Amino acid sequence: MGRILIVDDEEITRFTLREILEVSGYSVTEARNGKECIDLQKISPFDLIITDILMPEKDGIETIIHLKRDYPGIKIVAISGGGNMDINEALKFAQEFGADRILAKPFSDEQLIEVVAEQLS
Repeated sequence: MGRILIVDDEEITRFTLREILEVSGYSVTEARNGKECIDLQKISPFDLIITDILMPEKDGIETIIHLKRDYPGIKIVAISGGGNMDINEALKFAQEFGADRILAKPFSDEQLIEVVAEQLS
């Protein structure tokens, strides 16, 4: 199926996304920020990373840049609710720096599953 890492500083978001994806048969791990994401990717590489943009310690844009530099084949889906910046602007930056797909929060379970399946096919 595919190993997925969810990177988000909000516990409820990580939990919800994990539940949706595990019910669909995916193996899911969680990270609270980009630093944890990079550390986990070094230990045991993932097939897909779903990352929020606005996070403490190492944000999503920095994480995407780092991952695409060190793991050029990794698939990345950037998600964002915008926070204190325009959501479209945040997601546009994510795509410019290497995100393969973007999703604006809130998104439906079906949208998430469709994007994940597409990226892992």
